Amino acid sequence: MAQGHYELKVAKDGQFMFNLIATNGQVILTSELYKTKASAQNGIASVQKNGVDEKNFEFRMTKSDQPYFVLKAANHQEIGRSQYYSSQAAQKGMESVMNNASSEDIRDLTA
Repeated sequence: MAQGHYELKVAKDGQFMFNLIATNGQVILTSELYKTKASAQNGIASVQKNGVDEKNFEFRMTKSDQPYFVLKAANHQEIGRSQYYSSQAAQKGMESVMNNASSEDIRDLTA
């Protein structure tokens, strides 16, 4: 089964972040900002480890009632969050993260 990939990037403020991209090219998970590239790479490793288990996901609602989810590590720290979805699509988004999290395809766009 084809898997998506990670894109490691430099954010506008010079910090590092990554996105998990599904096979259809859609961003399905966005990381927090990291001060170092190594920390962002550790974040990817954490998604690869924790993103395959449904118990590590938490569904939330925005103030305007749009559902999204966060992925948490074993220490309960947030690793990444989804985009905002319609109610039915949030579950499918989480399943897509679970299907793609173990990808070892990491595209370093920081150069």
